[in-house]
Amino acid sequence: MANLNLMTPGEPRLIIDIHTHTFPTSVDSFITADELIEEAKRIGLDGVCITDHDGFWDHTEVDDLSKRHDFLVIPGCEVTTEDGHLLVYGLKNYIFGMHRASFVQRHVEQEGGAMVVAHPYRRTYRKQADTDQAAYYEMLERASRNTIFDIIDGVEVLNSRGSEEENAFSFEMAKWFDLPGTGASDAHRLEDLGTFATEFERDITGLDDMIEELKSGRFSPIVLSNRTSAHKH
Repeated sequence: MANLNLMTPGEPRLIIDIHTHTFPTSVDSFITADELIEEAKRIGLDGVCITDHDGFWDHTEVDDLSKRHDFLVIPGCEVTTEDGHLLVYGLKNYIFGMHRASFVQRHVEQEGGAMVVAHPYRRTYRKQADTDQAAYYEMLERASRNTIFDIIDGVEVLNSRGSEEENAFSFEMAKWFDLPGTGASDAHRLEDLGTFATEFERDITGLDDMIEELKSGRFSPIVLSNRTSAHKH
């Protein structure tokens, strides 16, 4: 239903894949952190965020990875909540109670972090409603009741593991709440990288910089390749 107006690479800019997964912290991933970083460097990304499922990297380990590979690596986490998955930047540990989005929000605020809702089409998008305008609007309206959209800094509108229609639905949700959109590979395999990413307007040298830019809204989703991953969760 939506016409997703996607950006394509042009002049040099800071491009970071802010949603990736590595083994063994994400047991469904097929790539190690070293493999992820080397591939990200090879294809020309400026940085990656490692956002494993409900698992937090020690920031010292991430700094060591960054130095060893001479590449920007930022720690994060994809936190599973009852209301959806949150890409969280700025926390260091998983705390009991994080299955509630409001609980996560309180801790992110206390730590001065940022949050993006990941693949919001999940559990809400239904392909059969895509050809019926009234049904599509009803689907959007139903999805908008999710209070997770009231506590986030951005919406992941490009995810390589989603279809074009699913990503378009995410884009409509971002417009509904007037929230900026991000793009990411959600990589679980090397071939997932190089599809979508997020373009930042200002220089980023680490986690604090990226949090500031996410809070400011100075970013956009970007298409690196038209191919999408054949692998789905």
